[in-house]
Amino acid sequence: MRPGKPLMVGRLGATHVLGLPGNPVSTFVCAELFLKPLIRAMLGLPTAAQIVTTTLATAMPQNDSRQDYVRARLLRTETGIVATPFKVQDSSMLSTLAAADALIIRPADAPATPPGGRVQALLLRS
Repeated sequence: MRPGKPLMVGRLGATHVLGLPGNPVSTFVCAELFLKPLIRAMLGLPTAAQIVTTTLATAMPQNDSRQDYVRARLLRTETGIVATPFKVQDSSMLSTLAAADALIIRPADAPATPPGGRVQALLLRS
């Protein structure tokens, strides 16, 4: 996955062990995907993430062999939610993380998606 490596997940007896990456955005994405559901499960709370279908405002290129979580802004319109991915996705860029409303989920080997195409997005804000 990108961003998000290296990541370590395991158990030592009854103890859950989670090692997060060092880059700030990678750490945040892994915490959203792995740490948050783990803590919620340990508290007996629902673990499902808020994932919505959105329309792309701009084209996205074909993806490579890793699943991507692309920071994006969302705009709610009368016809649905429109996602605009940030142009710079470097895993050290805190400014785009702070401005992001969602992470567009790009499966491994996803084809290029034109403007108006539909994608899944993990909500970061309600």
